[in-house]
Amino acid sequence: MSPPLRVRVVVADADDTARAAIVAALEANDCEVCGQSGSADEAVDIAIAERPDVVLIDVDLPGHGMTAARELARRLPNAALVMWAASADDDDLFDSLRAGASGYLLKTTDPSRLGDALRGVLNGEAAIPRHLVRRMAEEFRSPALPRYVQTSPGASKLTAREWQVMELLGSGLTTDQVARRLFLSRSTVRVHVSSALKKLRVTDRDAAFAILRGEVEPG
Repeated sequence: MSPPLRVRVVVADADDTARAAIVAALEANDCEVCGQSGSADEAVDIAIAERPDVVLIDVDLPGHGMTAARELARRLPNAALVMWAASADDDDLFDSLRAGASGYLLKTTDPSRLGDALRGVLNGEAAIPRHLVRRMAEEFRSPALPRYVQTSPGASKLTAREWQVMELLGSGLTTDQVARRLFLSRSTVRVHVSSALKKLRVTDRDAAFAILRGEVEPG
């Protein structure tokens, strides 16, 4: 059996103790830690100087980990970026992917599996916990519009997801309840609402509901 791929990694985590534990776990798994940092700016500088295979970045890194990820995605396109997060927050997950990250690992990940997870990223695998993969699928899946929606003059202006969000809100659910029902974050629900209002050329939800129910013509 061939030895595991030796991966060069830069580790960026503000917590000295946590960072030392990550470094120890990676080195025990035949990874080479070629740089360490406790801040976003320093992480960018070290990564550019060392040109590692992978940069492991704490989402909550001082100086903003997501900003560091975007900068590194631009300046080191051949390096894989993996975000290291304390919580399974939808917004952080999607922001990480938009910033150019190839993976999103939780700090509860078994340290002994961290090196293999980074190797998987380099082999084209998505290092994302299974329960977050479901949220991604729900976010990007385009649901079919209900048949009766075809009669609404305003329906054609909205995406299927926007209609679904507005329909649930119009039925009396709160933003939090809609978010839980659709496995979305609250902010994502608000983005869909804002987009729907803009497309319908109204400034409040009640006016949008009236259009979508066919009670008034869209503007």
